[in-house]
Amino acid sequence: MKIEPAGAADRAALLALWERSVRATHDFLAEEDVIAIREAVRAHALPALELWLARDGKGAPVGFMGLAGNSVETLFIDPDWFGRGLGRAFLNHARALRGPLRVDVNEQNPGALAFYRKCGFVETGRSAVDSDGRPFPIIHLAESAAEKESAT
Repeated sequence: MKIEPAGAADRAALLALWERSVRATHDFLAEEDVIAIREAVRAHALPALELWLARDGKGAPVGFMGLAGNSVETLFIDPDWFGRGLGRAFLNHARALRGPLRVDVNEQNPGALAFYRKCGFVETGRSAVDSDGRPFPIIHLAESAAEKESAT
């Protein structure tokens, strides 16, 4: 599947994809948390990040990734596309651009933690709250240059 740059015209579709993915994977979030975070994603994250997307055969986005340097700030896949290798394809694309990567993952999202660990990331730290001070612990992960080479 082709991974391509996302533009400003894609942001509404990416926000909808973000919400579908979050609702499928972040069951620890209350409805008011989803609404507040969605607004932050719309207003701040999507405009600020280097966005990459993958589309289905009809042109609809099925996954996207946002990078800031070598940090994977967002990686969201449409739930209908879970388990098809799209997340790994995004990581390989990011590695080709940036080398060894870093990522922060909600501790309460065991599926994402397992995915990144399977892709060669190791825990480098933990924060008791998320970047906005909400009570959602964050696990900091990174891959070394050696792990990057073995993953390709």
